[in-house]
Amino acid sequence: MKFGRFLSGGLLLAVLGVSACMNIPNEMTVAEYCANPKKANENVCRLKVEIDGQSVALADTNMRVSEAFKLTADAQATADSAKADAAAAMARAEEAYAKTDPMVCETRTVQKTNIGTCREGYTLTSCTQTRYTYRAGGPSILREINDEQCRFNDRVLEMQVRCCGTASTVSSPENTLVEGEATPMTVSAPEAEPKTDPVPVSP
Repeated sequence: MKFGRFLSGGLLLAVLGVSACMNIPNEMTVAEYCANPKKANENVCRLKVEIDGQSVALADTNMRVSEAFKLTADAQATADSAKADAAAAMARAEEAYAKTDPMVCETRTVQKTNIGTCREGYTLTSCTQTRYTYRAGGPSILREINDEQCRFNDRVLEMQVRCCGTASTVSSPENTLVEGEATPMTVSAPEAEPKTDPVPVSP
């Protein structure tokens, strides 16, 4: 029969506390110790180990108290080592995160223009018309959008431009209201219809 080093979480320290009781004979088994009704609810009596692949309560075995203490101490050392490794890994992850350059964004509310742009260093990520009038023909058509600007077909009452950049390369983000003027657009005149002579109609 082979004992595995499987101990249910949260009970290790309780078992170590039992080892401090000097009045427990080393030859006493855990089963004998836990047979005392006053001890039955102690954590050591509810501790589990893995025997031949099966989880078994320590109190149901003939393991001696001295062996149980040693097994517990070994498991505690393993747990402490794993905890230290996890803490070191977390510290490395936090250090790596601190070195990264976080992304920051701002929203520019632009009114009375057909062009939306970002402040220097920021990259335009989205452009949405937020106000329009049906008298002016309803929502305008978005004609162009890239990293630098967005352009609508006509001047719009209001648009919201979302701009993002890395914290180390741009100024602090601020949500601003900008009023601009429409960029003149060249509209070609309609071609004149060719003149044709009237066709005579017989009476």
